[in-house]
Amino acid sequence: MADPMRIRAQASGGKATVRVLMSHEMETGQRRDSAGKLVPAWFIQDVTASHNGKPVMTAEWGPAVSKNPFLQFTIKGAKAGDKVSITWKDNKGETRTDEATVS
Repeated sequence: MADPMRIRAQASGGKATVRVLMSHEMETGQRRDSAGKLVPAWFIQDVTASHNGKPVMTAEWGPAVSKNPFLQFTIKGAKAGDKVSITWKDNKGETRTDEATVS
């Protein structure tokens, strides 16, 4: 399984800024290894963010996103103590979900 995501969520003025650093290799399928063979595509396809269990953001990504992608977004109405969870699914079917508390 992939390494945990680093999630920071900070409340300020009736909203929370969420920053997420995901650990993923994100191969495009166009790079060649040392033997000259194509490295198969392996990238995050779907990202979902939830605030206290309610989905607040979804994204569909492709192979053009960089290795270990960073994502930042704002949630209106979030306050300290609320839970924010991030889930991603890649093109090989692997998934990862991590959660943070808004501070």
